[in-house]
Amino acid sequence: MAAFLGLVRRDLQLAFRQGGDIGLVLGFFILAVVLFPFGVGPEPEALRRIGAGIVWVAALLSAVLSLDRLFAVDHADGGLDLMVLSALPLELAVLAKSTAHWLTTGLLLTVASPFLALLVNLDGQAIPVLAVSLLIGTPGLSLLGAIAAALTIGSRRPSVLSSLVLLPLYLPPLIFGTGAVEAVLTGTGSRPHLLLLGAFSLAAVPLAPLAAAAALRQALD
Repeated sequence: MAAFLGLVRRDLQLAFRQGGDIGLVLGFFILAVVLFPFGVGPEPEALRRIGAGIVWVAALLSAVLSLDRLFAVDHADGGLDLMVLSALPLELAVLAKSTAHWLTTGLLLTVASPFLALLVNLDGQAIPVLAVSLLIGTPGLSLLGAIAAALTIGSRRPSVLSSLVLLPLYLPPLIFGTGAVEAVLTGTGSRPHLLLLGAFSLAAVPLAPLAAAAALRQALD
């Protein structure tokens, strides 16, 4: 556990020390949400209907944008080889790095989402559900992103390949997350959608590190 927490702390320190990646993710998230009303029109009713989808799509694209830093730096400086040889299982190392990635991307996007929801005229009672859906769903995004980052490590265009791999896998959390908000707006209740979203993230906790660790070992062989 000490090694696990040490790896999380190391990645957090590197992320906040550099700062540029975090600023890029938040900047892209904010700009993507702000630009949508200019494309679809300023009608409040239209924005209210699609507001949750706008925020969720922007969050998904922002998460993909930040995946390059998961393993690329460690692969370039030899740190990934040390992780494989260390006493900490590689699966737990992947989980630690995914946790740090979520803390510097998914959690920040969740905190920013209520303010951006106001820009797209989302109903006040739906804003807390939107934030909760992102809080539950974004850990799964980071864990699935670890698989894509491991599969594309060392490739010439990792961000493009990661997008092609991830965007189909991101459809379930997008559907459940926006469905939870729409259920509140229609008065049918968001609990089933949030439970499915939580099940998605919980299933990714044991499965994604196994798949990502296998891909990393294959890439290092």
